[in-house]
Amino acid sequence: MAEKRQTIFEHIDEIRRRLTYVIISLLVTGSVGFYYANNILKWMTVRLHPEFNLVYKSIMEPFMVRFKLGFIAGLVVTAPLIFYHILAFLAPALKGSEKRILYPMVFAMVVLFGMGGSLGYFYVMPIAWTWLYTQGQALGIIQILSATDFINFMTLFLLGFGLAFETPLILTILMRLKIVSRKTLRENWRIAYVAILVIAAVATPDWSLPPMLILGGSMIVLYEMTLLVARFWN
Repeated sequence: MAEKRQTIFEHIDEIRRRLTYVIISLLVTGSVGFYYANNILKWMTVRLHPEFNLVYKSIMEPFMVRFKLGFIAGLVVTAPLIFYHILAFLAPALKGSEKRILYPMVFAMVVLFGMGGSLGYFYVMPIAWTWLYTQGQALGIIQILSATDFINFMTLFLLGFGLAFETPLILTILMRLKIVSRKTLRENWRIAYVAILVIAAVATPDWSLPPMLILGGSMIVLYEMTLLVARFWN
């Protein structure tokens, strides 16, 4: 039985309704994150150098730090709900086969992003921070870092690692849509490796060598694993 087509006004009303759910969820989770901002900040700094301290430069900065931490925490917690409403809105326009693959791909996207963020937080960030800290010691300068600058740095760092780990999903989409073939990717692996290293450099906000190499190496492994799995698709 064919699904009933919605009018433009029904689409607008559905968007408004779904946005309302998302905004209310963000307000609730963001408020909880604002309340526990101190715990979140401790979690962000616990794996760094023991002599690490933060300062603030303006009277409004502590409040803005709490607000930013609350918003980031709320966005992370609400992300699955946001993805759900986006998919639920798009699903009626997709074919049966497209619907079946859509949800697994979104699940894979969340898992891959979590893997990249975890690698960055648990393993790469301590190495990068220690390396950068020793550069300051070698120059005889003292580190005075504002809380805002630190949160911006951490957010970009983990976001870069999370997005970089979406490599297998991007390659899978390109191959499934016949935009590029596995054979082409296999034959041009040198170009792919160079592109991956460039992406790793861009995704690493501190431009220090250890994180670049770890991220680039991880992406190359994911690249090769994706091509290996793609051999058995057809």
